[in-house]
Amino acid sequence: MRTLVHLSDLHFGRVDEQLIGPLIAAVTEASPDLVAVSGDLTQRARSHQFREARAFLDSLPQPQIVVPGNHDVPLHNVLSRFARPLDKYRRHITDNLQPVYLDDEIIVVGVNTARSLTVKGGRINEDQVANIREQLCGSDDKLVKAVVTHHPFDLPEGYSDRDLVGRSRMAMTGLADCGADLFLAGHLHVSHTGHTARRYNIRGHSALVVQAGTASSTRGRGEANSFNVIRIHRPDISVERMSWEGSAFVASGEERFRHTSEGWVRLSER
Repeated sequence: MRTLVHLSDLHFGRVDEQLIGPLIAAVTEASPDLVAVSGDLTQRARSHQFREARAFLDSLPQPQIVVPGNHDVPLHNVLSRFARPLDKYRRHITDNLQPVYLDDEIIVVGVNTARSLTVKGGRINEDQVANIREQLCGSDDKLVKAVVTHHPFDLPEGYSDRDLVGRSRMAMTGLADCGADLFLAGHLHVSHTGHTARRYNIRGHSALVVQAGTASSTRGRGEANSFNVIRIHRPDISVERMSWEGSAFVASGEERFRHTSEGWVRLSER
């Protein structure tokens, strides 16, 4: 079995400081094989915010897959936004914008969907999909194959398709025949799980989409701060939500899925 901790939307510069210690403790207690952070490490891409984010990441278990979000691109410094949009991210967090984790049970590929031309939205392009395909199609089909982005491939009820990652259908079509199993994202500050078959209707392919809420931002948008603990034991995956309840992060629900001839299907919710 492999355990992934999925964090998103940390937003250093606008965090609830009382959560940071308990969050580190809860992530450590989960004993993850991998920590995946799906973007928006900072609130306004300022150097001191990236330093705070770096210190936080250093306090968490390794290894880690980290990708940037739209808040990690400078907003007000127009020169930096267009000439060096991820300069500070590369300096303080990682220079690798398509990180890969591989062991004998899982492969996880991260990809940058943040763009200078959009303030909030994100996009994935054909070159990025080709690079992901190279990793996923070239790996053993026995592995569970995951992709980490900031912007989501699916949405909870009530959200506009404008919140999807741009060119999502092109990407999903390209990744389906590589057997992509799991898509992890954030951006909306809302937890969500779903199936790609419902939105994309690609014959013979039904992957899981798992969205994390904000782990530490003060902007919870009506939902408690949370993160996901994902346990992978093929053919089963469980997604446990850990939610802030005033003094600690505690389990607030678990969803279970199984891989079948029709793809990933929901088993139950606890």
